[in-house]
Amino acid sequence: MKRIKQTLMVGAVLGLLALFPSAGEAGMDREKFLKDPGVYGTFAVFQVDEEWWKLDKAAKVAAVSEVKAIFQKHSDALIADTYLLRGLVENADVLVRIHSLEILTNQNFLIDFMGTALGQHLKNTYTFNGLTKAVNYVPGMSEDLKIALKTQTDPGPKPYAIIVPIRKDAEWWNAGQDVRTAMMKEHTEATVPYLKTVKRKLYHASGLDDVDFITYFETAKLDDFNNLIIALEKVKENRHNKQFGAPTLLGTIRPLDEILDILSH
Repeated sequence: MKRIKQTLMVGAVLGLLALFPSAGEAGMDREKFLKDPGVYGTFAVFQVDEEWWKLDKAAKVAAVSEVKAIFQKHSDALIADTYLLRGLVENADVLVRIHSLEILTNQNFLIDFMGTALGQHLKNTYTFNGLTKAVNYVPGMSEDLKIALKTQTDPGPKPYAIIVPIRKDAEWWNAGQDVRTAMMKEHTEATVPYLKTVKRKLYHASGLDDVDFITYFETAKLDDFNNLIIALEKVKENRHNKQFGAPTLLGTIRPLDEILDILSH
């Protein structure tokens, strides 16, 4: 129970607001689903092998058609968003972010996807698994700060996505409530100036992955995101990040059809 309260506290302080990019999955209330707690998120990163680029056009077209069918097959059970990382991240071309109510659903989708003709030319370089939880405010947080955390992000497209895995040290988990509260209050205050331009979502990963949290961001202003991270690196809570990034994944949010078109050329 103590650890659950601690992880919920971190989620609250990050000021996580519901997201995210548009998608055409049928049969699901996308916005509600992405706001709900108890949803499993899987981030699967792939690198296209050299043999794929040697295939002729007809083979590539047939392969991407098979992928579209797999996405459609699973669309009633999950939401899958696609991102292009090629050119921005080493050993990574494509990211698929999957949400469902059972991690088995995510796994079955990825098994089918990796079994396609295209999937057989993809190397799975990174995978992260996490779970969404309800926001719970830090004890003693002022009403002004609570109101600030409800700030809506500016309207308009946010084409960039950044994923940062985080692992806390043992000292963090064993720190007293007063110590953690003070650190997280400072952390929260550092994020407020960027709530309008940087969307964020938190996944709890302890026990599901080698990290404790997966942080997902969207923005149209990478300079603001850069300044946000610099601000967070200055707070005392940052000293307890045993891992921050490594990898940090930067990509652009792209529809599946656009990514498949790029890969089929």
